[in-house]
Amino acid sequence: MYEYDSLDRQMLADRSAEFRGQVARRLAGELSEDQFKTLRLMNGLYLQLHAYMLRVAVPYGSMNPAQLRKLAWIARTYDKGYGHFTTRTNIQFHWIKLKDTPDILDELAKVDMHAIQTSGNCIRNTTTDPYAGATAEEIDDPRVWAEAIRQWSTFHPEFSFLPRKFKIAVTGAPKDRTAARVHDIGLVLKRDRAGALGFEVIVGGGMGRTPYIGPTVREFLPANRLVSYLEAILRVYNRHGRRDNIYKARIKILVSALGVEEFGRQVEAEWERIGQDAGEGGADLPDTELARIRAAFAATGFETLPARSEAFETARAGDPAFARFVRNNVKPHKIPGYAIVEVSLKAIGETPGDATAEQMEVVADVAERYGLGDIRVTHEQNLVLPHVKLDDLPVVWAALDAAGLATPNINLVSDIIACPGLDYCALANARAIPIAQHIAETFADPDRAEEVGELKIKISGCINACGHHHVGHIGILGVDKKGEEFYQLTLGGSGAEDASLGTILGPALPYDRVAGAVDTLVEVYLRERKDGERFLDTFRRTGVAPFKEAVYADAH
Repeated sequence: MYEYDSLDRQMLADRSAEFRGQVARRLAGELSEDQFKTLRLMNGLYLQLHAYMLRVAVPYGSMNPAQLRKLAWIARTYDKGYGHFTTRTNIQFHWIKLKDTPDILDELAKVDMHAIQTSGNCIRNTTTDPYAGATAEEIDDPRVWAEAIRQWSTFHPEFSFLPRKFKIAVTGAPKDRTAARVHDIGLVLKRDRAGALGFEVIVGGGMGRTPYIGPTVREFLPANRLVSYLEAILRVYNRHGRRDNIYKARIKILVSALGVEEFGRQVEAEWERIGQDAGEGGADLPDTELARIRAAFAATGFETLPARSEAFETARAGDPAFARFVRNNVKPHKIPGYAIVEVSLKAIGETPGDATAEQMEVVADVAERYGLGDIRVTHEQNLVLPHVKLDDLPVVWAALDAAGLATPNINLVSDIIACPGLDYCALANARAIPIAQHIAETFADPDRAEEVGELKIKISGCINACGHHHVGHIGILGVDKKGEEFYQLTLGGSGAEDASLGTILGPALPYDRVAGAVDTLVEVYLRERKDGERFLDTFRRTGVAPFKEAVYADAH
């Protein structure tokens, strides 16, 4: 993984010292909350319902064991013993005291971590495939390009105060594990007919009040021109993006208003101007710098192993629980003798995305001993150990199982995305966590969950859609009806390469009917499916009618 240099570390030290002075002025009453708000948000500090929340950046979801141990220490020392991993692959601490924040930032800096650009109208944490560098599917390692974007975008003076927050995702595989088409910019690595590396550039996706699947602005951008093209997109957005209306300020609104052809024309014209001003290649990443970044992600430490492991096969044949974990949580690796292991943070009845300090330490220890020191965070709020020997899988599973981290439910019905909702967030209309817990408990039988198969449920406590409900196979949105919590269900969404927005099922349901409604939807799917279809495939074939009829028949 990429290691910070002396410039990175000096930047973090300076930023932390600056914020320490700002916090002192706030605590002394020299700054009002309104004056302090912008300053704290620039450092990832939110004021939520009960306490301050600190959002820590995990660039492109990649960590080493020392960093995860530091997060565990912060959880134990300054929070209530846990952290919450988010759909932006960051981690949030929900019970932070203001006076402690500068000390926390200093501690994070010791392991090359920070909370910069996790809030505010700037380019947020760039996300990528959690299987990067491990899957045989990928065309190129997307972390290389995500790191280049991080270096280009951090404190970029032109893009520090955009009309609204801005999110970029990079995927290097045909299977999209980043939700690229619902980002402000989605970048899909490709090769042209001559074998040259480049990107499909998608602009104007997003969720929230007005969800959009992003259109393709450029089918193929030469990879070495990425930075200047991103700059052209951001300049067009910075110039024309709405600043008079927060709800219409995202780039998706601009792309929709101009039309993709006109938006693309303006980007191409701006790109040409950038090239003329900078000279040939002057606005892009130099080949030497790209090579330096790429070298940081070079595969090291792998052994030459047989593709088949007798120890692994014997354990799988002899232990049904381990076999179930392998079926659902273990994925193929590009190197023989290795596997990708998904660590579920969705134990039945627990809060999706939460990990205790002790659990973080277990994952750090396992990664250090058995996983080449590499840990990833997924946008679906789980963790990944991308490089585990097949020989070591039984002992890795045992360690995870003992820590409550081996729930065999990746991509199954209880692997639910949920935002913190009204339990924490001042913007929420309704709770999301208890709904997720009730649904997971409804499908606690692992045999039934496997019978249902792939089913992505995503829950948001408000229209801001932090839980990605618009692109859930079943999406659940909390709404307020005269002070009571209701939930609107949508069906047929997808955040993958076949991206789509969900269709509203019907009138919102009260809190106590949601888990039962999901159970009914699943029963309709099992009745209607053909030839091993996924829930999403069945819905796309039948439409909403049979599902709607069954759910609302229960109301009469």
